Amino acid sequence: MSQLPIETVLDDLFQGITKRDRLIVKAPPGAGKSTRLPLALLERDLVAGKILMLEPRRLAARNIANYLASQRGESLGETVGLRVRGESRTSKQTRLEVVTEGVLTRMVQDDPELDGVSLIIFDEFHERSIQADVSLALVLDVQQGLRDDLKVMLMSATLDDDALLSLLPDAAVITSEGRCHPVTYDYMPVSRQRGIGSPSYESLVAAEVSKLMLAQSGSALVFLPGVAEIKRTADELKTRVSEDVLICPLYGQLSPKEQQQAIAPCESGKRKIVLATNIAETSLTIEGIRLVVDSGLERVARFNRKTGITRLETVQIARSSAIQRAGRAGRIEAGHCLRLYGEDNFQRMRAVPEPEIVTSDLTSTVLELAQWGATPDELLWLDSPPELHWTQASALLVQLGLLQENQTLTAMGRAAHAFGTEPRLAAMLAFAKKCDDKAAQSTACWLAAWSEEPLRGFREPDLAKHLVAVSRQKGNQARRARYFAEKLGCSLSSDMAFYWLPVLASVAWPDRVAKARGNDGRYQLSNGHGAELEPDHPMTGADYLVVADLMTVKQGNSKIFVAAELDISELENERSELFTDFEWVDWDDNKGRIIAERQRRLGRLVVDKTAIASPDQSRITDALLSAVRRKGLSSLSWNTKSESLLTRARCAMNWCIGPDLPDISDDGLLAQLETWLAPFMVSVTRWSQMNKIDLNAALEAYIGWEAAKDIDRLLPETYKVPTGSGYRIRYQVGQKPVLAVRMQEVFGEATSPTIADGKVTLVLELLSPAQRPLQITQDLAGFWQGAYREVQKEMKGRYPKHVWPDDPANHVATNKTKRHFKQ
Repeated sequence: MSQLPIETVLDDLFQGITKRDRLIVKAPPGAGKSTRLPLALLERDLVAGKILMLEPRRLAARNIANYLASQRGESLGETVGLRVRGESRTSKQTRLEVVTEGVLTRMVQDDPELDGVSLIIFDEFHERSIQADVSLALVLDVQQGLRDDLKVMLMSATLDDDALLSLLPDAAVITSEGRCHPVTYDYMPVSRQRGIGSPSYESLVAAEVSKLMLAQSGSALVFLPGVAEIKRTADELKTRVSEDVLICPLYGQLSPKEQQQAIAPCESGKRKIVLATNIAETSLTIEGIRLVVDSGLERVARFNRKTGITRLETVQIARSSAIQRAGRAGRIEAGHCLRLYGEDNFQRMRAVPEPEIVTSDLTSTVLELAQWGATPDELLWLDSPPELHWTQASALLVQLGLLQENQTLTAMGRAAHAFGTEPRLAAMLAFAKKCDDKAAQSTACWLAAWSEEPLRGFREPDLAKHLVAVSRQKGNQARRARYFAEKLGCSLSSDMAFYWLPVLASVAWPDRVAKARGNDGRYQLSNGHGAELEPDHPMTGADYLVVADLMTVKQGNSKIFVAAELDISELENERSELFTDFEWVDWDDNKGRIIAERQRRLGRLVVDKTAIASPDQSRITDALLSAVRRKGLSSLSWNTKSESLLTRARCAMNWCIGPDLPDISDDGLLAQLETWLAPFMVSVTRWSQMNKIDLNAALEAYIGWEAAKDIDRLLPETYKVPTGSGYRIRYQVGQKPVLAVRMQEVFGEATSPTIADGKVTLVLELLSPAQRPLQITQDLAGFWQGAYREVQKEMKGRYPKHVWPDDPANHVATNKTKRHFKQ
């Protein structure tokens, strides 16, 4: 224990804890920050109250807690305790509690002053889970407002020091150099894109792993993106390695016993291959590993704001993760790392992982902050939650009945917090509690347990059959169902209330109620997104479904995997607040007329409608404006006058001259149709009447009469040349204005003409007597002195009757021939 690198900085750490309220500890894997440091704090007794240490993963939390307890010769739950979802091992003697991040958030919500807690340690903070960011924001708020004696420590192997110091400028920074044996590297790119008949990705990975095991001693840790790849690679390895090599999967869904088998030391004479997700990157110590095979991939959850669906995507890891993975090979002795990608790929990797808070569904976060009574801008964040994601999550919570429009919790929202699960399921459980129907409550418990951990490999489209299967099993789902039943105060039964199931599912997923678009399996979800069943799906043809499990695809509709058939009238009877009445008036391009209906809607689904005989003029105007938005500004009847004003006004903005103007870009005008166009549509009831609108007058009113006069003065439609003739100026946004004029008519002009009080020079398109272009210039003086000589020679021969003076800059302008000019 004394040889761990963290020992060398313990004195600095102890001083930091004594003198500062915030500390940043940077130490590479294996330095002892998760194991030695907490024990040293207990031994020194530097803090009076309890220490909470957060781990981002339950597997790491359990193993670290057990290890720390064993180092003190105690059982878990004495000095060292553990608290993760569904499991608590603490006592009155507990001074150090290892918890997961969601547990800490709940502790802070239940007791904002964190009575009895003196120090909170955020371990492996570089993983930047959304729960870690939320927990830190709340803890810092507690520290600033309620507990100035509370101490906070952030620990990681790859922290962004600059970002953290900008967030916590007064924090003490402690760095441990760590200890790592030499690691050698090989690169062997393996592509996941395979042709028909070629070996699978997992087969190629297994081949490289088996070759490595033959060439090297020791056990191997293989990082793969997900569970499916782990299982397929394990199957491929069974026939490729000798009997003394154990194949051990390691991922979060395994039982604690199965996870322990992967972590524990091998029997004498045995080696092992641990096939793991990124769960094994940090915190865990896996005995005997000196070989690492890194796929360079991980599976992350990405929220699609357009569809409202979170999708697991396989992406390239960050360089910091690749370094941490390789470091596992050098924990106990010199090791070797085989990277299944090119060295150039390693150099191109992003430096650190993308924080979850900018890519995730924020529904739980919005609910937590509503419970806390704060808005995002009132808390400290390394990365602030994206505003659009926040707005969408807030709207969903309003639809779930948990949040009011003013962002405060409803009575159901306050009750939902007690269930300790995600907002959708909490809303469903809170609704079931109000039903006062024990069968509905029991069914809700099974539905919540299934949703938290769906059955794997159970290819059944009917949600009811999933719940029946879950109710017959023992394990995490049964334990969670019992937990929810205890919260609801009901008895848990394996008999499902099938009447209630689609209603309960609709309460949890109101945005996934689906209406058939025909009888071919295509549906529209209430959030507006399209979804479809497989052609042979048994529910094809159902008028309405509520979708419990679906997946977005890169193009086209989402795929529905698990659903329940829904009677929409039953849902309306039980949850009428989900439905709204709406008067819909719009222009139908196909029918060429206004369509007016009184609609009953669920989200964007129209569940019933009746025609409106005489809609209000204001609704007709709105419908026609909606048609303009669809068709674009070009659908309006622009004439030369209105086009000229719009173009010149846009040029004025582009050249930063003239009056202040509103946004008159296409997007700006389309967004403000109600402001500038609607007042001129008072009697317009049909599209054919739109061509009567005076668009020039509408624009003048929008930008202001005085502004329009300024534009006419600064950017006139015509320019008067020395002969007295006026010629139209060609304006185009992004280019200089052009004046096309016969060359003889600008004789006597020493320099190029200007407009806008001399701020804008006209480009001259000088024409021949036959109106053909001779020269384009915005430097008339330079043209007279230079290129004009060549033009003069050619034009004298072609147009001998016209004047071609030797000194055009000082000659009288004319639009006549020599004969008329002499007279």
